[in-house]
Amino acid sequence: MLSRRMLVALVAWFLLVSSTFVARCVAQQSQAEKEILDLEDKMNAVYAANDLPNYFPYYASDFTQWLPEGRTDLPQYEKMWTAFIHGGGRIELNEISDMHVQIGPAGDTAVASYLAHVKTRSQKGEVSDEEFHETDVWFKRNGTWKIVHLHYSPAPKKK
Repeated sequence: MLSRRMLVALVAWFLLVSSTFVARCVAQQSQAEKEILDLEDKMNAVYAANDLPNYFPYYASDFTQWLPEGRTDLPQYEKMWTAFIHGGGRIELNEISDMHVQIGPAGDTAVASYLAHVKTRSQKGEVSDEEFHETDVWFKRNGTWKIVHLHYSPAPKKK
């Protein structure tokens, strides 16, 4: 049977090890959250600037997305969006708000969800002013964060 002194020492050691592990996990998550917030700011800025060469590298090669029109993959999205921009369409405004980031326990997955206020000029010159809910799923692979999935849907109209 363990002596009282041995039991106290064992509990103290366990608490020390546990608190060190928790502190390390919190620091890792805080750093990952900062990285994702920074990436979201940069990615949304190049999207708003219609900067295709700097926009598409944010996406993983196995990327999928749900748009109001249905599911697409990266080659389909690149083809569609490039044709839209080269045909005279453009983003005129992309303001994000209500950002919420969740980091997975291992620190290598993240979900960023937010509200996007977007003004888009069509290829015919018509401007739409809409709000969307967007969710970006990020994986950190080989030290680099990439978006592996995106869900983009119209936000309910304000009454």
